[in-house]
Amino acid sequence: MTELIKRDSDVARIQTLINEFGATTILGARQCGKTTLANMIPSTYTFDLENPRDLARLDNPQLALEDLRGLVVIDEIQRKPDLFPLLRYLIDQDSKRRFLILGSASRDLIHQSSETLAGRIAYHYLSGLRLSDVGAAHLKKLWLHGQFPRAYLAKSSDQAFRWLDQYILTFLERDIPQFGITIPAQTLNRFWRMLSHYHAQLLNYSELAVSFGISDHTVRHYIEILAGTFMIRILQPWHTNIGKRLVKKPKIYLRDSGIYHCLQSIDTLDVLQSHPKLGASWEGFALETVAQALNKRADELFFWRTHTGNEIDLFWQARGKNWAVEFKYADAPRLSKAMKIAANDLKLSHLWIVYPGQEAYALSDAISVLPLNHIVDNWPY
Repeated sequence: MTELIKRDSDVARIQTLINEFGATTILGARQCGKTTLANMIPSTYTFDLENPRDLARLDNPQLALEDLRGLVVIDEIQRKPDLFPLLRYLIDQDSKRRFLILGSASRDLIHQSSETLAGRIAYHYLSGLRLSDVGAAHLKKLWLHGQFPRAYLAKSSDQAFRWLDQYILTFLERDIPQFGITIPAQTLNRFWRMLSHYHAQLLNYSELAVSFGISDHTVRHYIEILAGTFMIRILQPWHTNIGKRLVKKPKIYLRDSGIYHCLQSIDTLDVLQSHPKLGASWEGFALETVAQALNKRADELFFWRTHTGNEIDLFWQARGKNWAVEFKYADAPRLSKAMKIAANDLKLSHLWIVYPGQEAYALSDAISVLPLNHIVDNWPY
């Protein structure tokens, strides 16, 4: 199944990091392809901590690891986070020894590993499948089924959504407790479904708390769990001193379009095309596609909105300049007054309007329309 998927750019990036750092960590959601990707990289030893035998081998981790040379792969390391201090010692003892670490929970893993392995570790964030992995001709299928390999490669939409439904169930009932989280699966499931109605909207913690009958603090805790396990993206607003009142609440997105469609009971392209959430679905899918191509950390991406309604869906800085993208589900996007205001206020070097069409064209010197399938890995703008 997975041999049909190309992940050449990920392999090249990870190989570079392995050559430069004692430890390289691949972070991503469960079932996004981390293990398959690691298997594409020649290694000397592999420990899968979901395998009871491998987990038992690390009951005495120093004895198990200190004589190993070459590249050592440790999969699902969140099950044994106490390994990090030992890895620091082993890396310092042998500069040629390398570790490739795979994990499914970002916040705690980054905190634990960065404190212990500062200067010795690099991170590679593995998202789901990208257009460059499957080909632009399959854009609609990727959008509907989502970026998880098993869902995308399903033989039918029925099969894809059965898998997604079971993925949600397994994630809540098995994976969440393994991260040390004791929230009942049914409670988090209802919260996740409610949260899906806020997809591509401003996140109002108080409103969610009232709707769900819990405190603001609990809402934030649930959202942190879903963000820390790569299920949702929290996009922070960009603030500049331009003398305008700016929206300061973040926006929220479900990172995988298939998961979003499953939670919204959207299971065919016909249903999607006629659904009132069509625009929000496109915005979330296209945003993840662009974010993957930009290869930036989540805290380097923003949106911008004023209280008068002017808005830019995605904003970032690079090479000392400001750049932005607006996502439109339209046949032929046109230049608007709001676009001109945003380009001027944010001093944008360029603003792209990303849409599902096939033709790229300019709207002005600094604003142009770009098909989503023109955006590839390491997008050079």
